Amino acid sequence: MSRVVGVAIGAVVLAIGVAVAGWFVGNGFVEARTGDRFVTVKGLSEREVQADLALWPMKFVATSNDLGEAQNKLKQDARAVTAFLDNAGIPESAVDVQSIQVTDLLAQQYRSGPVESRFIVSQTLMVRSPDIDAIAAASQRIGDLVDAGVVLSADNPMMSGPIYLFTRLTDLKPAMIAEATANARQGAEQFAADSGSHLGGIRRANQGVFQILARDNAPGIMEETQILKTVRVVSTIDYYLED
Repeated sequence: MSRVVGVAIGAVVLAIGVAVAGWFVGNGFVEARTGDRFVTVKGLSEREVQADLALWPMKFVATSNDLGEAQNKLKQDARAVTAFLDNAGIPESAVDVQSIQVTDLLAQQYRSGPVESRFIVSQTLMVRSPDIDAIAAASQRIGDLVDAGVVLSADNPMMSGPIYLFTRLTDLKPAMIAEATANARQGAEQFAADSGSHLGGIRRANQGVFQILARDNAPGIMEETQILKTVRVVSTIDYYLED
């Protein structure tokens, strides 16, 4: 008799345990479904800006079979480049004279073919100026240096002219983040209204990466070569949806 009672009690306890566990599991699913009701929206903010700093590496090259002759030609070219910049309104303080590089073609182990000029001597004047207009105007008259016999070169043919930078991104960030967030919320509110829901709090937010892009988005145009640029940020925000 006692065994029967014990079995009955055990069955009752087991049933209660299963019921309680079922309540927690069921309640958990309800909470999960409620928590999963959210909408993901993106907010965009853009600004058109103008570069505030120009970098212009001006590399010139002289060649000769006589090293001294090549060096003298390089000094002559350096004076011509300095005078060109001065006439363009670019002060000497904006010009950084970098070291001279000398290449002896006869000393190269894997050279091939005849050598017409043994020595190649080059130097770079790095121009760094916030006067964007002066730099842009000077770059349009670079042919004057070529006419004067200065042989200009570039390590990267795609970046042979000035590089224009925008350095005041920090000043734009607060207002652009606020605008992107407001745009995202506007989209979420519209979605909630269309779906018969109410917009809840933020579930998750991703500010996004600020990008500085070429204003003219066309193939072959590089952002660094354009004075006018577009600053863009896209924020991604999850909002809860409530009944």
